[in-house]
Amino acid sequence: MEKRYFGTDGIRGRVGQGSITPAFMLKLGWAVGRVLAQGHGGKVLIGKDTRISGYMFESALEAGLTAAGINSLLLGPMPTPAIAYLTRTLHADAGIVISASHNAYPDNGVKFFAANGTKLSDDVELAIEAELDKDMQCVDSALLGKAERVVDAAGRYIEFCKSTIPSSVSLKGMTIVVDCAHGATYHIAPSVFDELGANVVTIGVEPDGLNINEECGSTKPAALQRAVLEHQANLGIALDGDGDRLIMVDNKGEVIDGDELLYIIARSRVEEGGDAGTVVGTLMSNLGLEVALKREGINFKRARVGDRYVMELLKEGGWSLGGESSGHIICLDRTSTGDGIVSALQVVYAVYRSGLSLNELKSGMTKFPQCMENVRIAGKVDISNSDSICTAVRQAEQVLGERGRVLLRASGTEPVVRVMVEGEDAEQVSRLTRQLAEVVEVALSS
Repeated sequence: MEKRYFGTDGIRGRVGQGSITPAFMLKLGWAVGRVLAQGHGGKVLIGKDTRISGYMFESALEAGLTAAGINSLLLGPMPTPAIAYLTRTLHADAGIVISASHNAYPDNGVKFFAANGTKLSDDVELAIEAELDKDMQCVDSALLGKAERVVDAAGRYIEFCKSTIPSSVSLKGMTIVVDCAHGATYHIAPSVFDELGANVVTIGVEPDGLNINEECGSTKPAALQRAVLEHQANLGIALDGDGDRLIMVDNKGEVIDGDELLYIIARSRVEEGGDAGTVVGTLMSNLGLEVALKREGINFKRARVGDRYVMELLKEGGWSLGGESSGHIICLDRTSTGDGIVSALQVVYAVYRSGLSLNELKSGMTKFPQCMENVRIAGKVDISNSDSICTAVRQAEQVLGERGRVLLRASGTEPVVRVMVEGEDAEQVSRLTRQLAEVVEVALSS
């Protein structure tokens, strides 16, 4: 069945439109309570990022859960991965996150964690949608749920984050710039690194409800680059609005993306005598990551684009490390979901253990030139049915050989086909991308 409300990562949109309204959230809370916390006495955690609409949706979801006879534990502003962790450790039936991640404040959304701290399966999301089709009914007054605030949520999560690296590690003498994107990590991430002994310089830690992700955070690291150079810091850490995405900046002010972070973590674990297993990236992961890991004797697999598909492949193979170029890094041997702070700690530990700078650590991987063009389309298309497109792809792959890659895929969020080419020669990559895009334009317009 096709889902009507849930996307690849919960429900998201513009505040006041579609599903992102108080009325919908009221019923959604009720439906979630019936599906994920069946029966009187269940409990569900609710956390949020710092955007102004979070207060409104927190109240609506709480009311819906209460009507279903479910107790709510209110966490206030907390990173998405913190809610996953606390859902497990507080033995809740589910966790709810009110956030639109790296989007600006006019957007908001809701995502969910099951009792074990993992994202919901398609079957559970469909069951929630089925409840949304029913008339909302309130349990008897004696069975209504209650709400209470969890006052020590931040402290619990800070201690957990620190526990993901050896307790002997001290970051004394290291200067780290932390950019919290005026989001949910503003009161968490600086404390983690401060308590580990680092000299912490902060930016993006003054949320006002409207400035989340505004010219800062993992999607806009320019401010972090400037701060690292200004303070002559060892490195910089940029998180997104809900704290599940990570981009870093090295001591020379150069951005380190998710592919490079994966390489650094995997290599560090092998050098320490561990087993990195098979690392999972996506179809968009840079070919340089695959080449570098292979040189280190580490297997690499590609999942569909989206952290939920990375997670699925990791679980299927029994592996622990994966992620996306955008900075969603998953360390399943440390926690149950993508976690920006935990991932940053694994990289910082690699710096600490090796005695090398972040710039030196990333030098073991060379990113291949990558070029992408979006070809607009009228509707859904099956690229594989076009003989001209398939022929053009084969010809491009022959030109590139084993040191290059071609990817064509229809976007799941926009009416475009993404044409991507990677190879060692930037000029050749650009030329082949343009040629393929022209073939796609002609084939899909006829």
